[in-house]
Amino acid sequence: MKNFILTTFIIAMFTTLAFSQKLTQTVRGTIIDADSKLPIIGATAMILGSDPLVGTATDVNGKFRLENVPIGRITLQLSYLGYESKTIPNIVVNSGKEVVLNLNIQESVVKLDEVVIKPKRKNGEALNKMSLISARSVSIEQTKRYAGTFNDPSRILSNFAGVTSTQDGSNDIIVRGNSPKYIQWRLEGVEITNPNHFADQSYTIGGMSALNNNILATSGFYTGAFSPEYGNALSGVYDIKLRAGNNEKFESSFGFGIIGTDFTVEGPFKKGYTGSYLLNYRYSTVAIIKDIGLIDNIPGAMDFQDMSAKIVLPTKKVGIFSLFALGGLSGFMWEDIDADMLPTPGDRNMKSDIVEDFDKDNYLLNSGLNHTLVINKNSYIKTTLAYSTDGINNDIFESEIIETDNGQGGVLLDTVDRTLNYKSRLKKSAYRSALTYSNKLNAKNKIQIGTKYTLFDYDNNQSMLNDDLTTRVTLINFKENIGVLRNYISWKHRLNKDITIVAGLHNMNVLYNNKSTLEPRIAVNWKLNNTNSVHAGYGKHSNMEGIHNYFIKTELEDGSVIEPNKDLDLLKAHHYVLGYEKRFTENIMAKMEVYYQYLYNLPVENNNTSYYATINGGDEYRYVDLVNEGTGKNYGVEFTLERYFINNYYYLINASLYESKYKSLEGVERNTQHNGNYLVNVLCGKEFENLGKKQNRTLGLNAKISFAGGRKIIPLLRDAQGNLAVDPANNRYWDYDKAYENKIEDNHQVTISVNYKINKPKATHEIKLELQNITGYKVKVTEYYDKSKPNSIGYLAYPIGLFPNLMYRVYF
Repeated sequence: MKNFILTTFIIAMFTTLAFSQKLTQTVRGTIIDADSKLPIIGATAMILGSDPLVGTATDVNGKFRLENVPIGRITLQLSYLGYESKTIPNIVVNSGKEVVLNLNIQESVVKLDEVVIKPKRKNGEALNKMSLISARSVSIEQTKRYAGTFNDPSRILSNFAGVTSTQDGSNDIIVRGNSPKYIQWRLEGVEITNPNHFADQSYTIGGMSALNNNILATSGFYTGAFSPEYGNALSGVYDIKLRAGNNEKFESSFGFGIIGTDFTVEGPFKKGYTGSYLLNYRYSTVAIIKDIGLIDNIPGAMDFQDMSAKIVLPTKKVGIFSLFALGGLSGFMWEDIDADMLPTPGDRNMKSDIVEDFDKDNYLLNSGLNHTLVINKNSYIKTTLAYSTDGINNDIFESEIIETDNGQGGVLLDTVDRTLNYKSRLKKSAYRSALTYSNKLNAKNKIQIGTKYTLFDYDNNQSMLNDDLTTRVTLINFKENIGVLRNYISWKHRLNKDITIVAGLHNMNVLYNNKSTLEPRIAVNWKLNNTNSVHAGYGKHSNMEGIHNYFIKTELEDGSVIEPNKDLDLLKAHHYVLGYEKRFTENIMAKMEVYYQYLYNLPVENNNTSYYATINGGDEYRYVDLVNEGTGKNYGVEFTLERYFINNYYYLINASLYESKYKSLEGVERNTQHNGNYLVNVLCGKEFENLGKKQNRTLGLNAKISFAGGRKIIPLLRDAQGNLAVDPANNRYWDYDKAYENKIEDNHQVTISVNYKINKPKATHEIKLELQNITGYKVKVTEYYDKSKPNSIGYLAYPIGLFPNLMYRVYF
């Protein structure tokens, strides 16, 4: 009996100790040289503020491992003799998932006896070390913390200075007044197709990314005067990275939310091998509800599914192989669309006596293989093979609204003559290969030389009815292959520990019509002292226009049909950037940047009375003869004040003042439609840790307030007194002489989010509620003629109002 009592007491004591112990997790990773990409042996990784101090050194493979790290947020400091120390703050440690990091440090250019090691926080530092200006990194921790991101890696960009989105609530990226179509998307360093569900030729209309931030790593975003590596981009480059899967243990997560439901698995292929796999699959929650029969029909419901994967296969002698893929399917059938609901491709002036049915299907696939081979201690070669494809199928059916007398003084509305008006079948495939040689000559100098070839394969057909609804007009119909060859050389020189210069050339060649450019680039960053720095840069850039512009068919007076734009040249621009950064404390930074972009060779309509230029192309597709004789300019100033997330709170305040103008052959300087003139964002958040009896719960509160200038519009016709002067009988509605002169109104939104996290011994549970546009404010985006509306003017207004997004996720 005594032994039983003693045994019971011992078991109870150890059980109590086990449950009272603080939850911990493993933090591990690899430290490499920032330039040569080789592992650093003996580098130190330690957790700042730990007591007793927790730290370790890297092994012969540059790997480090810290075990039994308490859950919460930690700051990791890296150091090594002859290298600049580096501090990585705000690393989230959860009980349900190991923290696996891939880190780098920069060799110092000064003599060893002159090195002064000081912790340097690297929040927002450019991911690409060859990019010195208009660049920042985007961490996944930020995409989960900032309000209004909706787990979409695209939406976080609108929180930064100079970047806004369209007022329709989509995730389009408008950088410094440039059209969203001039953004270059990259995945794992490879150019990809538009990675958004429900995409169209120039814009996204569904606003849902196929990328899931649950599998992303820290990515890079560049907004002007890009480094020599980047070409065929005009407004910005978003270089998205996938994280590698856990190569030591199996882990998974499950998420269920209003927008989507997803499942992620990752782990090693076998014990002792450092390779790994990572796979995520997501399905529309609305589609699940329909599939199981809870709701038979949801008008306008947008169905989607997507898949992402990354496989890492290291070898002992022939380098590291990495395979990646991103695929998605999406579609909807939206019936009885009125003019105030949704702009549609091929829309015939948003006539109020017509309703439309919009049947849309999309698919996308991006896949690739990267191979990195180390040549010696200072150089390596990276080889890439990739394939991408996407397809867009749009059918717009029109029905006429008929009014009949109901015999009681009222009218009955009916729709008749349902007819297929606009039809679009767009398919694009791209086969890509790239070779990059990188050599760290010494601590001061690094060079990169690269060549990239892309073969585009197009199969496009678009048609729509004439206004008389009796004959179908073919807008484009072509099957073509277009080859593009790009080459670049980039040199990074560290004059001393304070001044860094990156210079180089980019060459682009469109082999289809023999158009080419030679584009010089240069950037300088000068650290005046420990708290002040300035940077400046220049870059020449070029961009191909949307492919449909090259193969537009035009009918001449004699009835013959020609394709006048096959010799269309590249749109080109000079970018100039000047910036200043001030660090008031270790955690508070202010930054100001001014820029000027001069656009030339701008494709405009070959008509000296026309306002039309392709930089405004969006839902309004114009199929006209183009010439490269337009010009444009974007200029402005951006200001950012940021307190990094330290001691459980942060704030980010930024403001942008800008202008975006262009001229067509008519010689009139006009606003582009994206010239919002100003943008202000205020973000803040607070986190409360160690809540609950077991101190294993965390509550996060985040908010965002944004103010932005409205999109410029083409107004309805009015007389000198401002009265409506449209002429429906002759199909005259719009005042093109006043194209983009004014907006209707500005936009403002308030978004809040609440995050609640519970750490258990074997799992981490997260619940997030995001309330977008809590004021319910709907901004008027454009106007249209509708005799049933007050003053016969109707308005297309967004967003839909208050939208709640609830998401639950568990990591185990």
